[in-house]
Amino acid sequence: MKSIPIRSIHLKDHDTKAFDSFNIRSIREVTSGKGLNQDLHRHNFYFLLVVSKGKGLHEIDFVKHEITNSSIFMLRPGQVHQLHLKAGSEGFIVEFDKGFQLLSDDNTLLRKAFTSNVCRLEKKGFDILIYILSSIFEEYKKKQVGFEKVIKASLEIFLIQYLRHQQKRQNDTVKPDLYQQEKLQELLHLLEVGITTKKQVAEYAELMNLSPFQLNSITKGLLGKTVSELIEDQILLEAKRHLLATSNQINQIAFQLGYEDVSYFIRFFKKLTGYTPDVFRKNFR
Repeated sequence: MKSIPIRSIHLKDHDTKAFDSFNIRSIREVTSGKGLNQDLHRHNFYFLLVVSKGKGLHEIDFVKHEITNSSIFMLRPGQVHQLHLKAGSEGFIVEFDKGFQLLSDDNTLLRKAFTSNVCRLEKKGFDILIYILSSIFEEYKKKQVGFEKVIKASLEIFLIQYLRHQQKRQNDTVKPDLYQQEKLQELLHLLEVGITTKKQVAEYAELMNLSPFQLNSITKGLLGKTVSELIEDQILLEAKRHLLATSNQINQIAFQLGYEDVSYFIRFFKKLTGYTPDVFRKNFR
């Protein structure tokens, strides 16, 4: 049975081995002015798509997003997506692997920036980000002395500016509680890395030094969902990834997700999706 391919970073220049975990390309360079159609796949690296001008459709973890001018898409390693860009689109594609280190070695910055997959900014804020990416693109092409440090510093500035403008958009509607937002980001990260072994609200609350009540208050206030619902969402997402990205049997997938009772896993999946895992695989693969 055909499985979803896992792609590695596309590198056309292998001369600089010390910097082979990073790549930036213009969309025009990738598409040669034509449309871009990528079937369902996943990456083992961070993927950043910044569209200054363009139209299309970007499906990320089975959620469809329209591509418009001034669109930014941030994908974490392991996320499943398919991309359809119309001819004439412009912008940049940035890729860097999990071992790529910013100058500050700040994994928190990466985690915050890549929490949300999609962001659309007003032109002024977007133009600042495009300017930074253009500078990174020129450094990467010319590869002058010290270009690695310049790129890392510029990428860090890009992420900081991105978070600032994203925060400004949120401030226009709701005054943020920075503590609660940081705790939410921490929870989402813990869910992503620990869902196969931890499925109880109390386990995550304990890891975060909060009570279940406090944690539920944060998630309901910011997302309108309980922690239990977020746990279910993450389990369902991982199940879909396994079903579509592997040829493993249902009992194997259940075991990989931490379920010893396969029938319970099947009932859980059907309750949330309306499909048994087998039917879901046949309909969406």
